[in-house]
Amino acid sequence: MPSDDRRLVYSSESGFLAEPKPVRQKAAGPAGKPSLPQDGVVRIARERRRASTVSLVHGVSEREIAEVAKALKRHCGTGGTTKNGTIEIQGDHREKIAAWFEAQGRKAKLAGG
Repeated sequence: MPSDDRRLVYSSESGFLAEPKPVRQKAAGPAGKPSLPQDGVVRIARERRRASTVSLVHGVSEREIAEVAKALKRHCGTGGTTKNGTIEIQGDHREKIAAWFEAQGRKAKLAGG
């Protein structure tokens, strides 16, 4: 059976009777998630994944993301990673992260709930 959701109908007298359905293209980017503004403000959100909580940091430039992630992991005393231009810090450390950015002279906002 074809994997692109085609439905073939065949008749022994005249061959194929139905045209295959057109293949739909998936939309680029996650559906339902608005993109963040590029206004120079660092946004810090909390996300719940299974049984753990992760602090997400958006708005850090690509050239400094690895350096900032390393400093934040050390400041919070926990692990983390960078994925798709976002810094992920294990645990709910939003206030600590916001205070660190303020001490560095950058604007930071707590985003989400």
